[in-house]
Amino acid sequence: MSYEIEVVGLTKSFGQRNVVEDLHFTVNSGEIMGFLGPNGAGKTSTMRMLTSYWPPSSGKAKVGGFDVFEQSMEVRRRVGYLPEHVPLYHDMEVTEYLTFVAKAKQVAGRYQSGMVDALIERTGLAEVRRQPIATLSKGYRQRVGLAQALVNNPKVLILDEPTTGLDPAQIIEIRQLIKELSLGHTILLSTHILPEVEMVCDRVIIINRGQIVAIDTVENLTRELTKTQMTSVVVAGPADQVKVAIRSVPGVLVTEQHKWDKPGQVHFIVHANLSHDIRGDLAKAIVMAGFPLLELTAHTMSLEDIFLELTTRGRKSSSTDPAARAGRLN
Repeated sequence: MSYEIEVVGLTKSFGQRNVVEDLHFTVNSGEIMGFLGPNGAGKTSTMRMLTSYWPPSSGKAKVGGFDVFEQSMEVRRRVGYLPEHVPLYHDMEVTEYLTFVAKAKQVAGRYQSGMVDALIERTGLAEVRRQPIATLSKGYRQRVGLAQALVNNPKVLILDEPTTGLDPAQIIEIRQLIKELSLGHTILLSTHILPEVEMVCDRVIIINRGQIVAIDTVENLTRELTKTQMTSVVVAGPADQVKVAIRSVPGVLVTEQHKWDKPGQVHFIVHANLSHDIRGDLAKAIVMAGFPLLELTAHTMSLEDIFLELTTRGRKSSSTDPAARAGRLN
């Protein structure tokens, strides 16, 4: 297996506090790896070490086979980095700035103009290429930041919140661009937009309080964390009476009401033992109670559910274990 990023025991400390502690992970060549965690979990600190901005306090990390501390210049030649707050020169025009970055990254002079032109087209900057960066919207500035990360055609892209400030149409465009970039680049992607991760990433790393709590595909994490059979039902009727009908079904553990904006309708996620498929009995109980059953579908954990489970584990009020929640939700 060819790894573009290898991390072994990576730790970063400030005084007595470890902001990142004993991280171990690899990212395969051509893979898009999601990097998730709450604010302050250590994502940005990890990215800064992987890009040789910060030295690790202990442990090792290699990018493209080069040590981020001992061979930092080789790492920087092979990495494109988009930080969350992009440091741009606002007095420069877009083309001027990207040409400056190409020179700084030692792109050969004969290739600079063509590369800058291609990146401007690729990142949707053609109509603002002659504008000073100071006059651009936040969304366009984010595009300039992405373009500068690509200037040296790096093997590895490290992107910290790349869709910040973009409108929905632009987010879709950048998301598609990131997927296309994986054909020639390995990508470590940090974002708070969890559906974006599900649509783009091959695997995810979830970090909390400086430590990794999970590394896997979303599908495997869902399978591992699912403790109950979950069924989504939408019923026309009063919530309290519908709940009584649902609770009459043998095997039901939890009836969890979700927000539903349609008048006269209620939405429940019904939890039951994994060993017993209750859907037939559930539909029969609701209809026999005299309530129209509008929707009944199998429900699986979303990435948001997984994220909350792994980053709030141990906090009783946020537990997704039906046994722990039954007293609050039944």
